[in-house]
Amino acid sequence: MLNHRTILRIFGSILIIEGVFMWLAIPISLIFGEKDGLQLLLSGAIAVFSGLAAYLPLRKTKLVLNRRDGYVIVTGAWILFSLFGTLPFLLTGSIPNFTDAFFETISGFTTTGASILNNIEELSHAVLFWRSLIQWLGGMGIILLTLLLLPFLGIGGMQLFSAEVPSPTPDKLHPHVKDTAKRLWGIYLGFTIIETLLLWAGEMKLFDAFCHSLTTMATGGYSTKQASIAYWNSPYIHYVITLFMFLAGTNFTLAYFGIHGQFRKIWKNEEFKWYIGFIGGFALIITFGLFFTTGSGLEAAFRKAIFQVVSIITTTGYATADYLQWTPWLIVLIIILMFFGGSAGSTGGGPKIMRIVVMLKNSTQELKRMIHPNAVIPVRLNKMAVEDSVVTSVLAFIAFYGFIAVISMAVMSIMGNDLDTSIGTVAATLGNIGPGIGKVGPALNFSDIHAGGKWFLSFLMLVGRLELFTVLVLFSPMFWRR
Repeated sequence: MLNHRTILRIFGSILIIEGVFMWLAIPISLIFGEKDGLQLLLSGAIAVFSGLAAYLPLRKTKLVLNRRDGYVIVTGAWILFSLFGTLPFLLTGSIPNFTDAFFETISGFTTTGASILNNIEELSHAVLFWRSLIQWLGGMGIILLTLLLLPFLGIGGMQLFSAEVPSPTPDKLHPHVKDTAKRLWGIYLGFTIIETLLLWAGEMKLFDAFCHSLTTMATGGYSTKQASIAYWNSPYIHYVITLFMFLAGTNFTLAYFGIHGQFRKIWKNEEFKWYIGFIGGFALIITFGLFFTTGSGLEAAFRKAIFQVVSIITTTGYATADYLQWTPWLIVLIIILMFFGGSAGSTGGGPKIMRIVVMLKNSTQELKRMIHPNAVIPVRLNKMAVEDSVVTSVLAFIAFYGFIAVISMAVMSIMGNDLDTSIGTVAATLGNIGPGIGKVGPALNFSDIHAGGKWFLSFLMLVGRLELFTVLVLFSPMFWRR
């Protein structure tokens, strides 16, 4: 049984928060002398008053949350944020078409970074700031933000946390979810500020540096330039952003350990070792591939390789090169990377490194079990046996992910897209990556995708961001039974 009054009250609170964040773009409009401040004020007012209309009548309602409520709230929060988040785009005329505005907004909140814009530099600074801010908010999670700002959600808040962070081995830094949210957001904000200062010290203006820091830490990939990071032909900027994409794709629990000097816990973390290994291995192969096939210098080849590898594996989606112009076998490596994802507990999307590692280990252990059928050979991670239920959950996730990807590619093909574009759109949106292959490569965007395709891909972004089960469980008849 759903607690409808509790759910409606929380939705109201979430809309109030979103409206307040919309108003943060107004000072940007004033600073740059732009004329969209009134539209931004109205956008925020619509969200705030809609939230108050839902919240105030229920403000004295006793909050009762169960796990089922958590799934509804998490999925509903992303949809609500995306619907109301279109207002700054629509009212300022930046994206006058609702389908395009919704696609751009949900792509932002899910940190996918898939865009329909062909005129990014023509947008006002305030709209560009809002576009970056929605990725930053979505990066750590709307629900974690709510847990931090609304203390009353501490009651039953674990249901929201587990639905929002459904990775196979979720880590909490504190037994209370609200305190966990504070620590995560503190790290998130700290990294954002440091990256802003480092980029500003390079060739970026402060506004560009701040916006790119917001979208880097969210592993979102929205840029203030149409050419993305390739706009700046600066090794310094490329390496700084590569570093922070890497950090954003790392389990934030490890960042917490690092800040407190507990480096041994980091080096002992098996997922982190695999994460570094995948990045290093792919970057090394692509570096030498570019060196021998394009005539690039070794440093330039390495910089292009490491940037693109980290950008794709963390699902950030920035680009300093059009990888579709590379030799075919290098493109294949990039496509493979699209099905990895960041670490569990990071802002990255995709299947996650943890699941890939568990799947690989279970496959090798299965070979051993065939040779020694009577032996008990568990899957081990960080020298500890992984419970069978976790392994089953991981394998189910991988199976569902592959099934949904294949069916979705067929759907996009039926809509008239060629094979490359069908594969590229699904890989880019289900994995929350941004750029894909075909007509949605790093030098192009999603503007030419059919309107129906954009709505379908928007659904895939939501499913991918909430890691499949949080959304798919809502389509199960069993979920709605008492």
